[in-house]
Amino acid sequence: MNKIKELYNKFIKYHPTENYNFFLQTENIKNIAKIPVSPAKDLEPTNFSDKLSENLDFLKFKYNSLINSDIVIREFVLTAQNKEYNAALIFIDGMVDTAIINDSVLHPLMLRNRANTYTGEKQVVEEFNNNDVIIRKIKNFNLDKYIFNHLIPQTDTKKIEKYEDGISGINMGNCLLLVDTLKVGYDIDVKGFKQRSISSPQNELVVRGSQEAFVENIRTNTSILRRIINNENFVIEDCSVGTISKTKIAICYLKDIANNDLVAEVKYRINNLDVDYLISSGELEQLIQDSSYSLFPQLIATERPDKTTTHILEGRVAIIVNGSPYVLIAPGVLSDFLSSPEDTNYRFQYSNMLRLIRLIASFFALFLPGIYIAITTYHHELIPTELLFTIEAARETVPFPTIFEILLMEVSFELIREAGIRVPTPIGPTIGIVGGLILGDAAVSANLVSPILIIIVAITAICSFSIPDLSLNFAVRICRFLYIILGYMAGFLGIAVGVFLQILFICGLKSFGCPYATPYMVSNNKCSSTSYFLPPIWKREKRSSIFAPKKKYSQGKFSMLWKRSGN
Repeated sequence: MNKIKELYNKFIKYHPTENYNFFLQTENIKNIAKIPVSPAKDLEPTNFSDKLSENLDFLKFKYNSLINSDIVIREFVLTAQNKEYNAALIFIDGMVDTAIINDSVLHPLMLRNRANTYTGEKQVVEEFNNNDVIIRKIKNFNLDKYIFNHLIPQTDTKKIEKYEDGISGINMGNCLLLVDTLKVGYDIDVKGFKQRSISSPQNELVVRGSQEAFVENIRTNTSILRRIINNENFVIEDCSVGTISKTKIAICYLKDIANNDLVAEVKYRINNLDVDYLISSGELEQLIQDSSYSLFPQLIATERPDKTTTHILEGRVAIIVNGSPYVLIAPGVLSDFLSSPEDTNYRFQYSNMLRLIRLIASFFALFLPGIYIAITTYHHELIPTELLFTIEAARETVPFPTIFEILLMEVSFELIREAGIRVPTPIGPTIGIVGGLILGDAAVSANLVSPILIIIVAITAICSFSIPDLSLNFAVRICRFLYIILGYMAGFLGIAVGVFLQILFICGLKSFGCPYATPYMVSNNKCSSTSYFLPPIWKREKRSSIFAPKKKYSQGKFSMLWKRSGN
């Protein structure tokens, strides 16, 4: 045994090394001294200098301007009060609109016009009437204010004093204007990078409802919500996550409806994340959810603006991550993941029928294979005699136990589902249908599985597709395998133990302080849209009490006033 370990350590085991004998070609060695090296973090200056050359040298170090091909530093001479000052623009090529830079930044700063050729030593800043006496407040010429108030016509322009703010603006697609003799910079919004236009939802399809979806740009998403909500109390707070990526995040809520503690908890969790980078809302969801090891989703992830606005109006908080077309909504309870965005667009009878179907389908998707294997293994007396003979006759030629059959088919269907997603779109549905038919027929013909098992697995797969939320779908699929094993080990007793533990876990689960089992295990307002079975729309008077909104009522007791006035 020791010799085997020695051979493994000598020939197979990987031994990392600290010194890799890389070498540079002779002609490249001369260029090493030209590559800028960033100064130590502790020695880096924080605020802008009044010398343009020092500011440019530092920014060239930070952006490795001799290596980066898309970093543009445009030095020019600025004219103000008929005097000339050295200035520079720094931006990233491909992220800005060059037409805006030329027309709204360089043109008014460089070309001589009435604004920048003013020669007076003083200017009137304010003039007002005090007891019939005109008072003029006069100040000396200030280059900083003069540039900001007279020479930059671009709408979104901010004065900044720190390198960090300037670098953050450049990375987001703005340009930074620096002027000699000034200790401030101007962060000018000139974004012009390409982005995906608003299109229809890809995964949350509805028959009757909005046909627009979120995109990757955070400002486009916030503008969609602004357009729908159309209220001055709608608040959008910005923050960033990631010491390297500095991913922009928007926290959206209604100030006069959302509970202050809920908003504070969301902001606290987001602002206390120590990560280098954050790319998508899926990563953020895992970082801020209450139970990190839970299979069940605790935040709603949606690509639909109408669904997001509905939850915001109920008193919840929406979280938008720049670069991700999915918006997170906190908190999320179990009934939210079994509901479709179009349920509120139908009459309550239609919606409740669909919700009942989804509930039954979720039950079969979770328990049907486990119940089948428990009955066929331990509880034959529950099957009618004729059906029992049919099942036994179908399994007579199958050499494998039932557990092997069902696991084989379940894994096969999971592989077909995954393959249907990964292959190109035109042939994806064909792979799923043809693969399922061929595999099922071949397995039955080869006496590997029984025909009744194919029906059980097919019904289970169809029922799992009726679950609207993708994350809950994954949780059900994983739990289904656990119930298959429990049913094989102890029949109905094993399934009952699994159900008891799962209910116990769900009842103890919370999402941002709200009970996750609402409204199944927790009493809730009947006249609320959070209830699983919806009351008529004219009776949805109250917002859900579990979110503790500031406004309890969403409509009057008699919402259809036209009926009362008519009577």
